[in-house]
Amino acid sequence: MREMGSGAARVAIDVGGTFVDFVAVDEAGNVTVDKQPATPARLVEEIVTGLERLPIRLDGLGGLFHGTTVAINAVVQRRGARVGLLTTSGFRDVLEIGRGSRPNIYDPLYRPPAPLVPRHLRREVPERLAHDGSVVVPLDLDAVDREADALVAAGAESIAVCFLNSYVDATHERRAVERIRERHPQIRVQASVEATNEWHEFERTSTAVLNAYVQPLMDRYISSLAETLRQRGLRRPLAVMQSNGGVMSGERAALQPIRTLESGPAGGVIGARALARELGLPNVICADVGGTTYDVALIEDGEIIERTEVEVEGRPVVGSAIDIVSIGAGGGSIASLDALGGVTVGPRSAGADPGPACFGLGGTEPTVTDCQVVLGRIDPRRFLGARMQLDLEAARTAISAHVAEPTGVGVETAASGVLALAETNMTYAIRAVTVERGLDPRDFAMVSYGGGGGMFAAAIAQELEVPVVVVPRAAANFSAWGILTSDYREDVARTKTRLLDEQAAAAFAADARELRAEATRTLAGYGFEATAVDVTLRADARYAGQDHTITVAVEPGWLDRPRELVAGVRERFVAAHKQLYGHGADDAPLELVTCRCRANGLVTPVRSVSAAPGDGADAVPAEHRDVCFGAGDGFVSTPVYERDQLSGGAEISGPAVVEEWTTTTLIPPGWTAAADRLGNLVLRHQEAAA
Repeated sequence: MREMGSGAARVAIDVGGTFVDFVAVDEAGNVTVDKQPATPARLVEEIVTGLERLPIRLDGLGGLFHGTTVAINAVVQRRGARVGLLTTSGFRDVLEIGRGSRPNIYDPLYRPPAPLVPRHLRREVPERLAHDGSVVVPLDLDAVDREADALVAAGAESIAVCFLNSYVDATHERRAVERIRERHPQIRVQASVEATNEWHEFERTSTAVLNAYVQPLMDRYISSLAETLRQRGLRRPLAVMQSNGGVMSGERAALQPIRTLESGPAGGVIGARALARELGLPNVICADVGGTTYDVALIEDGEIIERTEVEVEGRPVVGSAIDIVSIGAGGGSIASLDALGGVTVGPRSAGADPGPACFGLGGTEPTVTDCQVVLGRIDPRRFLGARMQLDLEAARTAISAHVAEPTGVGVETAASGVLALAETNMTYAIRAVTVERGLDPRDFAMVSYGGGGGMFAAAIAQELEVPVVVVPRAAANFSAWGILTSDYREDVARTKTRLLDEQAAAAFAADARELRAEATRTLAGYGFEATAVDVTLRADARYAGQDHTITVAVEPGWLDRPRELVAGVRERFVAAHKQLYGHGADDAPLELVTCRCRANGLVTPVRSVSAAPGDGADAVPAEHRDVCFGAGDGFVSTPVYERDQLSGGAEISGPAVVEEWTTTTLIPPGWTAAADRLGNLVLRHQEAAA
């Protein structure tokens, strides 16, 4: 394992939709957390302000890790660069043609997302490779010059070059990129193989365009942040969280921002896995209630479920990523009426500016946080440790004007209904990653985190009959904690379709060795010795004649034994096919499609201080206040406990509220909560416990 510099102190920064979260761990294991508003216009300044509050010195840090929303926000808000696309003759419209399918065949009003590259900025050049890499049409460099000039004249700020079958041989792409860079050095130009080296023309083009779309913005942001921190004494290079759950250098993130789309949520899943291992929980639902979204992922048998392709705003992105389902339901999600007068929650969010109405910063629309304040679940006097005073009357006014009066109900009833709807949406998100995939949520524990994780955890778990819920200490900063505990990671892949036999297995093994060497070289550039690198191999396989693949693990020892590789891949593929689809053909011909290599640069684990030991004595509430736990329940005088005062073994019965300076946890009637040795709150429903 690699020590992160001479000092063991580390800091993680996670930029969310509403707040920037900070976690610092010093060399003794003491943890400090903080928050700053995530104001987009002054994000670097907010980060610096938060760092200055921490009891650490930048010049003594062993590592600085960063989860960023720059890339995903640029795509969602469509504020990336003006992109030009240079492609093979005849493939100009691949972004609009796509796969010819629609995500919901029962929606007659569905319209696909508008391409990020308008047609006049998509240009073709004569060139073509066959599927095996042989040249069908040589690259016309004069056409490259002519079409690149046209793109620049039309205002392109960034150019993506994506040629047919370049994943087999990227020579044409790289020559075109070099030519354009020589001719237009002020323009950012990238080959598609720099974003992904896998097949499927539409998906590869989409990935290349998205990378080119956000790359200029990410480059400016990373450069500005790194330089600002360097001027304030930071000596270690900035590390950026990837969607796959590992970190990479800031320089790589600036070139390949497409890898950071789920940067923050991935950190939470990594933290949940570390916590689950500590608690001996093999199956875990990871649930992150942030300011803008509700993010859900699964850990099954101790392993995080990953995907090789994700979608962002309806656009495919090829590359390894944690399988995270996100919906627009967070603390800043806005409640409004649809065209038919029904109440909806999200996906619009108030963000940090202007924020919820109760923030008093100019927001007038009701949010989930406003509803929590009105129902007494959040104390407006003690928000963020009393750093921010919330405006209860502003919250009531917003709910009244936009929900209660139009629907003819009282403010409290409206607030309860909004929260019930948000809980229902969150429940459906969990069903999407469990029930819809043949998994029973009753077989899982839930780790619920984020600023609102403790507010919704019990209600969602009760609906799904999840037997146990863990709300981590400093849950609002838990994704930042996960980022802090992440290894460096490099994923590489190569697509070559072969019928599965011993000859194909030998060729696959040769590819695997080359990819392993490539990934190891990248990590060596970060300072990792070969002994500190853990390599995992996988194969995408399918039945011959199919299009979609299933990814299975490949044992390293199989590379020298082709017969074992054939048998092992077949056995695992058929088993996975049966689990996913309920059937499988044991003897049907299989094809190897893509070889995948994941290399982790193992970082010395961060060790935090455990909670103070306790004798299991009853906890003493700090105060009582009136809280409404659900529609029709009315307000109940409820004991309020301070999280820091709960020693290990302390148990609380609902109804109760547990407060810490960054978040609040609700223990509804019928639930209990116990503080464990790590300071986590472990919630159980009394009927389930019995």
